Amino acid sequence: MAEADSNTTKKAEEKVISYAIQPEADPIVTQHAQGKLKYTATVGMIPIKDALGEVKAGIFYTAYTVESNKPRPLTFSFNGGPGSSSVWLHLGALGPKRVKLGDEGEALNAPYELVDNPESWLPFTDLVFIDPVGTGFSRSVKLEDEKSFWGLKGDVDSVAEFIRNYLTKFERWLSPLYIAGESYGTTRAAGLSDALMDRGIGLKGLVLISSILNFQTARFQRGNDLPFLLFLPTYTATAYYHGKLPADLQKKKLEEVLAEVEAFCDSEYLVALNQGTALPSDKRDQVVEKLARYTGLDPQYVDLTDLRINIHRFCKELLRREGRTVGRLDSRYKGIDATGVNEMPEFDPSTVIAPAYTHCLNDYVQRELGYKSNLPYYISNPHQLWASWTWGDAGAGYPDTSEALRRTLSKNNFMKVFIANGYYDLATPYFATRYTLNHMSLDPTLQGNIENGFYESGHMMYVHAKELAQLKTDVEKFYKKS
Repeated sequence: MAEADSNTTKKAEEKVISYAIQPEADPIVTQHAQGKLKYTATVGMIPIKDALGEVKAGIFYTAYTVESNKPRPLTFSFNGGPGSSSVWLHLGALGPKRVKLGDEGEALNAPYELVDNPESWLPFTDLVFIDPVGTGFSRSVKLEDEKSFWGLKGDVDSVAEFIRNYLTKFERWLSPLYIAGESYGTTRAAGLSDALMDRGIGLKGLVLISSILNFQTARFQRGNDLPFLLFLPTYTATAYYHGKLPADLQKKKLEEVLAEVEAFCDSEYLVALNQGTALPSDKRDQVVEKLARYTGLDPQYVDLTDLRINIHRFCKELLRREGRTVGRLDSRYKGIDATGVNEMPEFDPSTVIAPAYTHCLNDYVQRELGYKSNLPYYISNPHQLWASWTWGDAGAGYPDTSEALRRTLSKNNFMKVFIANGYYDLATPYFATRYTLNHMSLDPTLQGNIENGFYESGHMMYVHAKELAQLKTDVEKFYKKS
């Protein structure tokens, strides 16, 4: 009986998925206005086919376009995970609507509200928000095929195919093309830049928000000292924000303090980590003292970590005496941790804004944009998609798409890259991004193709009202220059 129930459930799921993607269905088109800006919203599903023309999946998208006499820039946007939909950039930063949060990015009580976004990028670029297979409403036709899209190569190939199909379906081949990705979306964007180039599709620019291209910079594993080195400046920024640094450092500007810590990372700390147990005891004591000074942690605790402070332990330890933890995605957030003796936080307090995005997205897509579906919209894939992600050849070491970005820049000298970094981002620290850029062997003549912006916020720096406005200003300038 149990087996029969299981088979019935599986058939029902397959029927729902097949019904949902409707590969030949026309998109839903609606007209809107925000002040003097009139725009068209188009939502639908683009089928992804194999070499024999069989539909393997449907990728859901939401597009915003403004009528113009000449080709407008066109930006394809997505978030990361792997396993995250595009909702964060869509309703947090780029789109014409934005989830209402507090000015500092704090969650507000229900009922949640979607408001006009004066910092939308729509005035200077058309926008297409992509939900990769397994996120949003995007699904594979057959359940057994979904994992073919859940990997570094399969993901890049399917999104590249979506972009090619979109350009054809909506006749946008002559539009200046951009990609804006966040977090793992920057990994995807770098890989996409190369994959699209191989398909004859050239980009004008990439916007990488909270970038991670080389995963060695963020994997806290024995024998890999890079993260301990590269996360330290963000530990310092976090301690500075919460008032845990010594008085002389707290009196300085954040940028001044970080410059001091960066210099320490490039000299004494680097040498100490490299020497390991060969580090003389007097030198070790000096490093312990400075690490405690720059992190706000107890010197004895720093000593017991063997000079190597794990991110999750830092998030737990900094405010332990207050019964609080700090966020990983945004270390400005504080969480209540009932089990104070634990070594790791119970949850990431910076994720408490997720319900607001979930409620607003579902209401907005169905009621205002008119797209009806009996499938759940996966803000984040609930089946731990990331846990079964296939890394290909990189699985034996550390995934790294910085080489793909280097190749693309070498082939397409006109492409520009803008990287947005949050000082309080403990998921993809800004100092790790600097390391990656300095180690991708980019030709000196192309160094000027990449520029950075820095924001006093976290991974999603745009949840902070002031930094959202600054991000738009910086990106608009970048588009005009590129």
